Amino acid sequence: MQQFSRYIDLTTDYGFKRVFGTDVNKDILIDFLNDLFQGRKIIKDLVYNKNEQVGDTSKLGTVIFDLICTADDDSQFIIEVQRSRQENFKERTIYYGSKLISDQALKGKREQWAYAINEVYVIAIMDGFHFSDTQDYLHDICLCNRKTGEIFYDKLGFIYIELLNFSKTENALESDLDKWLFVLKNMSRLDKLPVYLKKPIFQKLFQIAEYSNLSKGEKEMYDVSLKRKWDEYAVKQYWKKEGLQEGIQEGKLENMKSVTRNMLSLGLDVELISKAVGLSVEEIKKLQ
Repeated sequence: MQQFSRYIDLTTDYGFKRVFGTDVNKDILIDFLNDLFQGRKIIKDLVYNKNEQVGDTSKLGTVIFDLICTADDDSQFIIEVQRSRQENFKERTIYYGSKLISDQALKGKREQWAYAINEVYVIAIMDGFHFSDTQDYLHDICLCNRKTGEIFYDKLGFIYIELLNFSKTENALESDLDKWLFVLKNMSRLDKLPVYLKKPIFQKLFQIAEYSNLSKGEKEMYDVSLKRKWDEYAVKQYWKKEGLQEGIQEGKLENMKSVTRNMLSLGLDVELISKAVGLSVEEIKKLQ
């Protein structure tokens, strides 16, 4: 697969993992998170408690970083960062946030623990689909009183970054957070480190993300991840162009087979086609 960009796409599974998912690069993630919290939380260190990434395997999934963070006042809180896909999106983030809370309970020692819950935040970076009907690109969610709007509990939060709605140009970037979101969305389109990103952490980011700096094996994993992203986009565009969603939902077998053959002719990933039309991988392979 030919690579045309100087820098890797950070919204691919592999690109996201390479930049944000390794201990040696945790200073990059810390800087991004601190800008995202905009002074509300200041992280001085973090530990990767759990790290799930499936961009370099044959299966589809979500990139997840489970982090134990230490703030500048030495308090600890938990953050889960994920590059989410669209299916059951809100339910998935609620589930992960709830699980991070329940996992803190001491087995058989609940009274001793006394529900001393550490703060929990779920941060989801969305690329390729919309979260709401608004034009906002940053959604900061917490529990509040529906009638008064008063915050009920501020130690469980959900931050959703809707990249499709981030449309600021280079000249319109005002804050470091703006610069981060611009880089997340546009790095693979850039051919050099822009002057306005001369901050040392961005210099390190661009060096890590340069395609030529990847080993042969890393390039292969990235190329697979990039193709998967392109395939996902192609499936969505195919639905829109042909108006197929209604017919697929009706479950007409012949219609699904016809759609499948057309998608196969485009060279799309078999597992993506399976998710799109509802046929099993085995059934699709028979149609190849």
